[in-house]
Amino acid sequence: MTLRTDAALLIVAHGSTVNPDSSAPTLAHAAEIRRREIFAGVESAFWKEEPSLRDAIFLFDPELIREVCVVPNFISEGYFTQTVVPRELDLNGRVTKRPNGQIWKYSEPVGNHPMMTELLLKRACEVAPGVSPGETSLLIVAHGTDLNENSAVAAKREAEKIRALGKYATVLNVYMEEPPLVSDWRKLTKTRNVVVVPFFISDGLHSYEDIPRLIGISRSHPERSEAKSKDLAVKPLGNFTGSLDSARDDIGLARGEVFRRNPYKIGGRSLFYAPSIGTDAGFADIIVEQALNAKS
Repeated sequence: MTLRTDAALLIVAHGSTVNPDSSAPTLAHAAEIRRREIFAGVESAFWKEEPSLRDAIFLFDPELIREVCVVPNFISEGYFTQTVVPRELDLNGRVTKRPNGQIWKYSEPVGNHPMMTELLLKRACEVAPGVSPGETSLLIVAHGTDLNENSAVAAKREAEKIRALGKYATVLNVYMEEPPLVSDWRKLTKTRNVVVVPFFISDGLHSYEDIPRLIGISRSHPERSEAKSKDLAVKPLGNFTGSLDSARDDIGLARGEVFRRNPYKIGGRSLFYAPSIGTDAGFADIIVEQALNAKS
């Protein structure tokens, strides 16, 4: 792919003031795209973190960058992609011409890309290697409730597309806060294997704590040794003498342990729990395609 010497990419995401992992996938995807040297500049901006969406307007020198492609790293269209991002970036449609001559192109969110189905299938296969899909139920978990209506619709769309392929015995879109509930997975599925994939951009409280609690794995895996549990315990910061980065690494290791204990044995069945789909490295490919396909 030829370097676009006068074009830049801006990846926008939600971010979080309380969860440092929220922005991690977006920053990782930006770093990977920067490494590929497709755009003259690649930056990220967030609603709840720095650099802010409002500050992103000034990230690119108009004398050097004539075109900025904005890609929302969101699962679906909704309040943030339709209202917050355009307002904060001062966009007036899919194509905005600034007084300084810069052209800003606003793409659809990553979750709308057809490749999302392929990534979900890949993630399900990776988390349960060697397990026959024909003997497996695949659950795609979204938040649910009226506050996240569009993400629920997106999960339903992806479940329908995968179901139509006929690979898995059962494919269901399930939710944390509305029926069909992910907490009812034992009733909803009959197969001996169940794969659960959170349909979120990043790993956070939902994927680390809420969903594991709802599916009954937060205190599972009794064979894990007491010594290993102590090794993974997060030390109180007041007693910690290492660097802040190493403290964050320890916290990340402890949180990520929930994904490394597969399979969970529950009621004679095997349950495989995957990290959020937005952490997949393939999102970098989707972001690039959304940027290059943005309306002229």
